[in-house]
Amino acid sequence: MTTYYRLIALTALATASIISTAQTSETTELSGEIDEVVVTGTRSATDPRHLSQTVTVIGQERIENSLTPSLLPTVEQQVPGVFVTKRGVLGYGVSTGAAGSIAIRGLSGGAGRMMVLIDGHPQYSGIFGHPISDAYQSMIAERVEVLRGPASVLYGSNAMGGVLNIVTRQMNTDGIRNHARIAFGSYNTLNAGFTNRMRFGRFNSVAAISYDRTAGHRDNTKFDQLSGLLKLGYRLSNHFDLMADVDVTHFNASNPGPVTAPLVDARQHITRGLASAALNDHFDIASGQLSVFYNWGHHNINDGYKIDGGSPRPYRFKSDDDLLGISAYQTLTFIESNRITAGFDWYRIGGKAWNRYITGEKEGTSDILVDKAQHEVAGYLDVRQEITRYVTANAGLRIDHHSLTGTQWIPQVGVATHLPYSLELKLSATKGFRNPTFREQFLWGTANPDLRPESLWNYELALSQRLLSNRLTWGVNVFHINAKNIIVPTMIDGRSVNANSGRLKNTGLELAAAFRINSLWNVEANYSYVHTDKVIAGAPKHKLYVAGTFTKGNLSLSTGVEYINGLPTSDSADAAIENFVLWNAQAAYRFLPWLKAWGKVDNILAQRYEINAGFPMPTATAMLGLTFDF
Repeated sequence: MTTYYRLIALTALATASIISTAQTSETTELSGEIDEVVVTGTRSATDPRHLSQTVTVIGQERIENSLTPSLLPTVEQQVPGVFVTKRGVLGYGVSTGAAGSIAIRGLSGGAGRMMVLIDGHPQYSGIFGHPISDAYQSMIAERVEVLRGPASVLYGSNAMGGVLNIVTRQMNTDGIRNHARIAFGSYNTLNAGFTNRMRFGRFNSVAAISYDRTAGHRDNTKFDQLSGLLKLGYRLSNHFDLMADVDVTHFNASNPGPVTAPLVDARQHITRGLASAALNDHFDIASGQLSVFYNWGHHNINDGYKIDGGSPRPYRFKSDDDLLGISAYQTLTFIESNRITAGFDWYRIGGKAWNRYITGEKEGTSDILVDKAQHEVAGYLDVRQEITRYVTANAGLRIDHHSLTGTQWIPQVGVATHLPYSLELKLSATKGFRNPTFREQFLWGTANPDLRPESLWNYELALSQRLLSNRLTWGVNVFHINAKNIIVPTMIDGRSVNANSGRLKNTGLELAAAFRINSLWNVEANYSYVHTDKVIAGAPKHKLYVAGTFTKGNLSLSTGVEYINGLPTSDSADAAIENFVLWNAQAAYRFLPWLKAWGKVDNILAQRYEINAGFPMPTATAMLGLTFDF
C-alpha cells in the first residue's frame, strides 16, 4: 500500500471513529475559553485546539525567568523531543567543532531539518542551510512557538522536522517601559542587556541591545557577542498597520578542538543580520500580511592548527550569504465554521565562499569555492473546516518550485477532535522536505550538484486535556517518521560523494504535564523517547525534565532536573553514548518595584559529561545578577 493510500485510509478511519465518539456522548459542552492563540501552525492567530498538530508556546515571563542570554536552553527544557548540542559555558560557534544543532524527534537541525523563524521569516545560513544558534537571544523574544513535526506546507524547505518561531517583543499599552539586566558568573562570564519599549497612540517601538562574554572553561574557549534589535510599528487605520525591524548580531568564538587533539588560533568572527517590513490587514472576515525580508551573514573563519605538530594555515575561510524573500498570505473566514489561508512565497538564496591567503606564495589572492544564487517560488492553500462542533478537519497543499531541484508537491491532512471532559484528540499525516544546501552541492570533496531534495512523512496521534479550571494540563504524542533521500556521504566509484542514499525511521513518544497546585507552587514535567534506526549525534533516546517553582510575595525559588539517556556524541557507528543528570536551581528577590536580585547554579551535581565528542562540558557554574524595570 502506498503512502498516499495509507494516509487516506488512516484519516478516514480516524475521522469516522472520532465523529462517532463525539456524537454519542451525552456531554455537549467544550472546555472553557482559552486566551492563548498561536500563529505558527496557520500563519494567522488561531486557537491551538483547532490545529491538528501540536504547538508548544513559551511565554515572555518564562523566557525572562530562565535567566539565560540564549533562547535555546529554555526551549530544550520546555519542549519534549527537542535537544540542543552544547560545548561550553556560553556560545555555540560555527564551523568544525561547533554546537547549537537543534534536533527535533531525532532529526538534526545541524543539517537544516528544523527551521527557525523570526516573526514568521526564515533564518538560516544561505550556504550551509542551518540555523545560526548564537543569533537567537532571549532579549528579543515576546514568546516562542515550537511546532513539532513537518511544517513545509506553510514554510517550505527546511521545515521538514519542525519550526521554532520567535515572536519579537511588543508594546501593547501607551507609555514607556525599560528593562535592564547585568550578571556575573563563573569563568569571568558577563551578561548585560537593555530593552526599551514605547507606544504613543498609533506609534510603537522596541529597541534592545545586549552584550555577553566568557573566558570559557577550557583554554581557547573565549566567546563574546553583541546584539541589537530595532522594531518600529505604526497603525495606519483600524484595518491596516505597518511594521519594520532590523536585528543584528556579531560574535567572536574560539574552537579549542577535542581534548585529544587541541587547537590554537581557531577563531570565528561572525555577523548575522535581519531586516524586514510588513503590511498587515485586519477585517471581520479577512486578515493577512505582505512582507519583504532580507537576512544576511558574513563569516570570517580561521580553523586553527593542532598544538602538537601543527602549523598555522596560510588562508582564512570567508563567506557571504543572503536570503531575500517576499511573502504574502490572506486568511478568509466567510462562514464561522470555515477558514481558508492562501499564500505565496518567493526566495532568492545566495552565497559566496572563498579562501583568502594571508601568507605564502599566494598571499593577497583568493580561491573562489562557490558563488551561486538559487530561486524558489511557491504557492500554498491551507483549509480548516469544522465538521461538527466536536471535529475540525485540516488540509493543506503546497506546490514549491526550486530553480535547481525542480517542483515538489507537499500535502498534509489532519483532524482535531474536542471530546468530553476537555479532552482533545488529534491525528495528522504531514509531508516535509529539504532542498540540498550549497555546501552539499558545491563545496569541498564530497560535493554533488545532482542531489535531490530530502523528504519524509510524519504520522502523529496526540491526546491532551485541561482540568481544574486549566490549573492542570497534560498531553501525550505518539509519532512515526519515515524519511527517504537523506543526503549522506556515500562511496561511489571509489570516492566519498554526497548522495541521496540514506533513509530514516524514527518512532517516539512525548509527554508533557503542568500543575498549578496553588498560588505558591507550580510543578511541570516533560519526557520524550525517540527510537532511531541509525546512530544520530545529538539525538538522545530518553530526555526528561522536571521542575518546580515556589513564589511568595517578592521571593521566587525554582529548581529543575534534566535527565539525558542514550545520547550519541557523534554520528559514528561506535560513538560514545552519554547518560547524565543536570540539576539546576535559582532564587530571586524583588527588593523594590524596579529592582530584583537573583542567583543561579547550573549542574549542581558537578556531572562530567560530553555532548559533542571530545568537548567536555563544565561542571558546576554560578551566576549572580540584577534586573531593573522602570
